[in-house]
Amino acid sequence: MTDPAPQHAGLPHAVFLHRMAGASQPSAPEPRLGRAAFVALRLVDLLGPEHATLHPDAFHYQYVATLRCCRDLPPGATETSHLLGLVRGTGDAFRDHNAGLVLPALFAYAHYLEDEMRLEEALDVLDTLLQVGGATLPPADAVGAQLRRARVYRKLSEFDAAEQSYAEGGALAAAIGDTHSELLSRIGRAQAVRGRGNLLEAVHAYREILGEAERQEDEDIQARAHQEIAVALSTRGQPAEAIPHEWRAFQLYQDGLSRLRVLGDLAVMLLFVGDAVAAEQALSEVLRSGATHDVLDNAMIELMHCASFRRDRVGFERWREQCDAQRADMPPNILVDYLLKAGIGRARFGQFDRAERLLASALQIADQAGLHEFTFRIERIKGGLRDCNCSDTAAESDFRSDAVREVSAALAHLQP
Repeated sequence: MTDPAPQHAGLPHAVFLHRMAGASQPSAPEPRLGRAAFVALRLVDLLGPEHATLHPDAFHYQYVATLRCCRDLPPGATETSHLLGLVRGTGDAFRDHNAGLVLPALFAYAHYLEDEMRLEEALDVLDTLLQVGGATLPPADAVGAQLRRARVYRKLSEFDAAEQSYAEGGALAAAIGDTHSELLSRIGRAQAVRGRGNLLEAVHAYREILGEAERQEDEDIQARAHQEIAVALSTRGQPAEAIPHEWRAFQLYQDGLSRLRVLGDLAVMLLFVGDAVAAEQALSEVLRSGATHDVLDNAMIELMHCASFRRDRVGFERWREQCDAQRADMPPNILVDYLLKAGIGRARFGQFDRAERLLASALQIADQAGLHEFTFRIERIKGGLRDCNCSDTAAESDFRSDAVREVSAALAHLQP
């Protein structure tokens, strides 16, 4: 297994101290939570093999100080609960000489941070889990940690690191006969290929995975494969072919969050074929149901895009302001999507100079993050911007296809 430490050289867990940088009030919740997370993870480090001879009194002194620090945090904050659980789990693990006792708290905290789009912090926690667990980490936990770590890397657009973690997780899964996780790793690697812009290769990989999942009767993997095929086809300019795959994914998924993500993707495709009403129905369902930050951010971006598509200036500005308020916390892929669609909106309202500046910013971020598919799309749109060739809509004949009409009709029944 690859040692995660070299990925984050320097002071361990320093990423949490970034919350304190520029804070006007050190006593505000965010700086305090960041400082507490830093000291809590430093406590977890004491479970590592290099501290095997640590005297119990030394651990107890740091444990008490860390617990006191966490107890002084805002009592109603979800992160406070995670940190308190992490500290107590570390105490139990040290007492029983069993690092495995702290793993559930580390997994839970990493999941929370990922949902909050604090991706660098989530990566730090997952690296800590792998370091503390070491060779004693149960195989199933090692698989889960590697796949989750790969997903965070992918969200950060660090595709080389993502592919390496996906490959390691897949190899571990194959060794223990976990076919579901092995297929998950293959989907993840195909997602990294798509992120780099090789859509044809990605679609081919997804179709192979779908066939294998059908043979194994793994409905979750089938749903994921259908969803990924749909996204890749839509990105290739085939939204009418993509929509039935996306709807099939919605039908196959069992968990609510995955279904909400599908609705968000489906809205993008419906707008491509000109069905703004069905797109807004899907997005309204996402906002009404509530979801993680990335899902909600994507939904607001698409509602902004729908408003500009309908030339609704007031609606566009309202959603743009809400998106802009989240801009600082957006990862590169979501930020580029926001700037691109804000630029398209400006062009639709005749504000070409502002549109060009937004697209230039989007292109720069996409290039820096290695988001080649976005780079190709932005350059194409920039070329025809002043001719208003930026609608990204498909031919009306696509919208009239029976499959798309069936999905639009089914979406109407989701409304309360």
